[in-house]
Amino acid sequence: MKKTIFAQPWRALMVTPIRRPRPATRRPAFSLRQLTLCFGLIAIGIVGIGLMLRTGLDSAARHPVASLVVVTAVAALVVRIARSRPRGSASRGGDPRPGAPGFAEESPLVEVENTEEAEETEAVEAAEETVYVADYAAMDADEFENAVAALCERDGCVDVEVVGGANDLGADIVATTSDGRTLVVQCKRYAESHKVGSQDLQRFGGTCYTVHGADIAALVTTSTFTDPAIEYAEQCGILCFTGTELTAWATGTGLAPWE
Repeated sequence: MKKTIFAQPWRALMVTPIRRPRPATRRPAFSLRQLTLCFGLIAIGIVGIGLMLRTGLDSAARHPVASLVVVTAVAALVVRIARSRPRGSASRGGDPRPGAPGFAEESPLVEVENTEEAEETEAVEAAEETVYVADYAAMDADEFENAVAALCERDGCVDVEVVGGANDLGADIVATTSDGRTLVVQCKRYAESHKVGSQDLQRFGGTCYTVHGADIAALVTTSTFTDPAIEYAEQCGILCFTGTELTAWATGTGLAPWE
């Protein structure tokens, strides 16, 4: 048997990344009624404060000693309330916008916004990932055998040899799995309309165990199998790998034949 290097080029199909648009944010509508009401309340408040100040000044002019006592008592009360107020209360009752006075850095609002931004970033990155799938049907027989051998070596097989040829005796690839079993693979690069028949399985089944000493025998194709071929494979313990299962194996979404 001759060991060959199976770094053969083959074509690849690429899925174009798609970026999902972000939803638009709606802004509240302008209300003239609310604006008028707001200015009216402000005007009433200014007038009320002016009347209170005027009344207070008139009372202070008539009773200066009593007014001084009241002002002193009010000032002392304000100072006492300011000193007894716990620190950090502004962060609980302040402006919840980031960067505003009293805004707590560990606010749950910040955590929610950061989490949503991270999820959107991950979604965009996942959508932009490019997936490459080998076009096995476009390869010739030698390229296909080398591609399957490369998958075997990628998934842990050692001593991988491509032995296909005129005198291959039904085996195209011989390898040893990571747990020490002998793997023998027959490759059939057929068109989708050309199914692998029972005669192909019979030729492979006659040599894979007796001649090559296979612990695991698998026939890998780019097509599918006929019903008689599947029945024969089940009787002989040969694994049938279709083109769909081959693609799943290559992309990591499916199992290898020996698994």
